[in-house]
Amino acid sequence: MSINEKFIINLQGKSYVTYEGLLDLAHQRNLKSIQVELIQIPTRENNMTAICKATATTENEVYTDLGDASPQSVNSTIVPHLIRMASTRAKARVLRDLTNVGMTAFEELSLEDRENEMEDEFITNQTEPPTKRQLETIRKLANELNTSVNYDNLTKKSAGNLISRMLEEVKKS
Repeated sequence: MSINEKFIINLQGKSYVTYEGLLDLAHQRNLKSIQVELIQIPTRENNMTAICKATATTENEVYTDLGDASPQSVNSTIVPHLIRMASTRAKARVLRDLTNVGMTAFEELSLEDRENEMEDEFITNQTEPPTKRQLETIRKLANELNTSVNYDNLTKKSAGNLISRMLEEVKKS
């Protein structure tokens, strides 16, 4: 069993798995339960940092890991939801252990990590051709969506944007 490519996000040449993909793979590996415990409530004294502990259970094994979130590690729209983000990060981490996925989960990235990736992507030469992996991903998604794609003027950046839009369409269907 391997992770479906539609659950992989590529930023600046680095691949990240989505929480949705980890959960899908965990169910394939007979996930029985996943529970989250709030370890730390965000307060001024702890710099508004929420910490959660997730425990995932299969028939034979139990995995535990932590996740945190603070205003410094999330974008402004997520700040009111720090506990939920900490919970999602904890679950992503524990599911990575359960599924033996070494790739970082997209949800685990801090705001700074995401900004650095976006800044690096912006600085990248705008005319750089798409990678082989991007082209393969676009072909798979186009086939899944039963649509045609003009590959003539694709750049690395436009291919990344196209993949993002196509992934959204796949999620809707």
